[in-house]
Amino acid sequence: MINEEERSSRLSRNFMERIYRGRKYRLYIPENCTYPSPLIVMLHGCTQDSVQFAASTNMNELAEKEKFFVMYPEQTSGANPNKCWNWFDTAHQTREKGEPALIAGMVEDVKRDYDIAHNKVFVAGLSAGGAMSAILGVVYADVFTAIAVCAGLEYKAAPSILHAYGAMRRGGPLPAQQGDLAYAAMGIKKVIPAIVFHGMADRTVYPCNGHQVAMQWVRTNCNNSKHRILPPETTIYPVEDGYPYTHTVYRDSTGRSIVEQYMIENMGHVWPGGNKIESFTDEKGPDATQIIWEFFKKAFL
Repeated sequence: MINEEERSSRLSRNFMERIYRGRKYRLYIPENCTYPSPLIVMLHGCTQDSVQFAASTNMNELAEKEKFFVMYPEQTSGANPNKCWNWFDTAHQTREKGEPALIAGMVEDVKRDYDIAHNKVFVAGLSAGGAMSAILGVVYADVFTAIAVCAGLEYKAAPSILHAYGAMRRGGPLPAQQGDLAYAAMGIKKVIPAIVFHGMADRTVYPCNGHQVAMQWVRTNCNNSKHRILPPETTIYPVEDGYPYTHTVYRDSTGRSIVEQYMIENMGHVWPGGNKIESFTDEKGPDATQIIWEFFKKAFL
């Protein structure tokens, strides 16, 4: 691990702190970006903050290369003692309320000051942040074009903190049920491409949840799609210097990828790839940061 001074020295001067309704978030703006610009919202996991999450995922470095904005909302210990996003609380699972409304408001705050492409706003998260990304893809489908869920849970996987622990270990309700529930909750009916990453050795949020997230979004997108959903395409990658993983792609009849799933052998509760000297990363996993960006780009091509 590196200390805070060393970490801060690596952060670009373009990584600024902003305040929205009394809550802090950070915004990375690449040099010489073109407008209107894409925006990725990055939701950290429990015990993390925006600076740690940026450093661990290397998303700012990719943003500088590819010229997109990155926003990092930050949870407070006052809102949750472990700084988790409250994905399990019904007060934070619907539109215009709680943390989903706060995060969507931060997006609008950025849009007021910068020319952000309305069809190129995305959200990705780790663990509790991944679970909140799934919620945002449903209740703010008019804001987000695609989502990424890393070591997270399906939409409304739990209605309380007590149910959350059970869902993290055994999974939530049936994904077909939650997929239909998500479809019914969407104010705007459209396909939200989703990409899912989960470690098969995750003992914080068990890997059954990775399958549930993928299946929930297949069901939701099937309900929204005008096209037939094709049988999944699965490829196994026996990586020589890293963890082997299985990549499954669900496409519609036009060939568009609507859900992709990466299940990674031997990997725990981490962001795949990333900065090996930071917490909650594992460099032996596939490079989730790069893969997510490539997936997001396909969503608006």
